[in-house]
Amino acid sequence: MERFVVRVELPDRPGALGLVASRVGAVRGEIVGIDILERAAGRAVDELVVDLPDSSLLELLVAEVTAVDGVEVDDVRRAPAGRRDPRLDALETAVHLTEATSIDTLLESLATSARRTLDADTAVVEPELPARPAPEEDVARVPLPSAGRALVLRRTGRRFRSRELARLSALARIADLRWRELSGGAATDGRHGAGYEVDRPLT
Repeated sequence: MERFVVRVELPDRPGALGLVASRVGAVRGEIVGIDILERAAGRAVDELVVDLPDSSLLELLVAEVTAVDGVEVDDVRRAPAGRRDPRLDALETAVHLTEATSIDTLLESLATSARRTLDADTAVVEPELPARPAPEEDVARVPLPSAGRALVLRRTGRRFRSRELARLSALARIADLRWRELSGGAATDGRHGAGYEVDRPLT
């Protein structure tokens, strides 16, 4: 079996996901995970983790799924090795953040875990800009107010959806609270926690 992540946009109505699932089954695929990323204006964006007997069936899978009325395939990619349930991963990240014993460890854990959880290309904790830049679809930026910093993620080809941004914001709030605890309630003078960046594949 080979595992893929398929991001689909479909009508937000009863039975729509079931029709997609039946098309996956028609090519001998099995859905082993579903993450609902967004629901708005009568549309939903779901990320399906699909096992296929062979990668040669991938093109046929996309054709079958897009044959369902109103369904579009936004992205298909091979599932990262060791991919975990996003909800469980977020909870484990929250635990690691609260257990951080230094600001540098906190930033490292936040950047590394956020990049993995949202499957981003890069993640960096950087000083917050006085004027926030215009939003970009492939960039997610969430503030850490107590630290005077922001967590910035970049991901090519897949825009960040509302549920992903909510998940990221929750992690940032936990990290910001831990920052206040570690710094005694005050921002540091810049000698520690200047930033931490992840821009390479994680093993």
